Amino acid sequence: MSFRINTNVQSMTALRSLQVTGAQMSQSMTRLSTGLRINSGADDPAGLIGSENFRAQITGMDAAIRNNQDAINYAKTAEGGLSEVSKLLNDARSLAVSSSNNATLTSEQRQANQSQLDSILNSITRISQNTSFGDRKLLNGTAGVQAATADSGRYTSFNFTGNFSGTTISTNSAITVDVTTVAEQAIVTGTQSYNSGDLVGAGSFSLNGRTFNSSSSTTVEELVSQVNAAQNETGVSASFTSGSGIVFTSNSYGQRSRIDLTATVTGLVQAGVGNTSDNGVDAVATVTVNDGTNNVSATFTGGVAGRDAFSLVDSDGNVFKLTASGNATGAYENAGQLVVGSSSFQIGANKGETATLAIGNFSSSNLGLSGLDLTSQSNAQTALGAIDTAISQVSKGRGEIGSFTRNNLESNVRALSIAKENLSASESAIRDVDVADEMTTYTKLQILQQSGMAMLAQANSQTQSVLSLLR
Repeated sequence: MSFRINTNVQSMTALRSLQVTGAQMSQSMTRLSTGLRINSGADDPAGLIGSENFRAQITGMDAAIRNNQDAINYAKTAEGGLSEVSKLLNDARSLAVSSSNNATLTSEQRQANQSQLDSILNSITRISQNTSFGDRKLLNGTAGVQAATADSGRYTSFNFTGNFSGTTISTNSAITVDVTTVAEQAIVTGTQSYNSGDLVGAGSFSLNGRTFNSSSSTTVEELVSQVNAAQNETGVSASFTSGSGIVFTSNSYGQRSRIDLTATVTGLVQAGVGNTSDNGVDAVATVTVNDGTNNVSATFTGGVAGRDAFSLVDSDGNVFKLTASGNATGAYENAGQLVVGSSSFQIGANKGETATLAIGNFSSSNLGLSGLDLTSQSNAQTALGAIDTAISQVSKGRGEIGSFTRNNLESNVRALSIAKENLSASESAIRDVDVADEMTTYTKLQILQQSGMAMLAQANSQTQSVLSLLR
């Protein structure tokens, strides 16, 4: 056994072990306090990857369940409207049966039945036009209107509600876009001209509330660089061409982009003092579609209701968005496509997991009830047949909606809930801490820490025995 003073190896070993125990104890305390076995990627890289994938699926399933609930409410709203239409049709049928009794009815009674029938038919049309889920009409044939861009270079998206320029879109149609006004940036050009390398002189000016200062040694290029360095504050960039003034350009387009330039010194950016302002311009376009009979046009304007200059909207809430390439005047046929068909719902947590529901037009005219006449027995018989056909059509529609709700949506919610439970259990097994097991580890580490402290003290005191050799 050797005795050394300068290097206490035993103390170093005890200290290293104590440090390792302390790190493990800190990790164990973190796990117990958070309830998670994996608190960072270093705890278990592979486990973290698997856990995050499960979490993404679980989050998607939560959203999918909400989508299904919205779809159920959507379908129930439509079915509720059709339920009322069924009641009205039953009342109309009763009137037709009554008016077919030629032997006992007077002309006045027939006319009263006719007036009541007209009122019923008006109510059926009103229900078909007004039943809606949010801003989406459900029973007028527009519930399944889908809009898609056919020229992604000029248009990023089309979103149509089904109503257009006061009419109902009832047929597939190409979308024609004629941009009449392009979106523009706000631009202010300084009236003080410079050549490359010119000194601007000492002074200051204000740009959108931000003050810029120059000295006698500041060049025009340096002043431009100052403005460009503050773009996040002002929303304005600067450029310069030799022989002209500094050009200030807003980074965004439209009326909401504005430049306020205040010159307080003559000859810095402006030839004189004062304020110069400019606003951008929002895009305006005329959009044309076919309503099944004629071409119908509407004016779309950018910058409405907080939208940017490239997002154009009409009075019916239809929206399309231009790209920078599409921000040019001119008419473009087949810019997009309107398809009247089925409403599509995202009912799963993954791409392509959708379901569709087709809801037709249930106005009285579309049900074949226009012009029904109860003022004679023969006409009442004809009306009876038309009403029976309408009842069958409405019942079929209600059955299809009910089948979609029960067999597609409600069953899917149950399946998603079960899948979510199982995925959550798998994610928990990977990520959550076993408290009993971790508490056992923590207790062990506490004992190791105490014994490590004691051994470190013994190792530090061991070298003192060397002093006995020096007496």
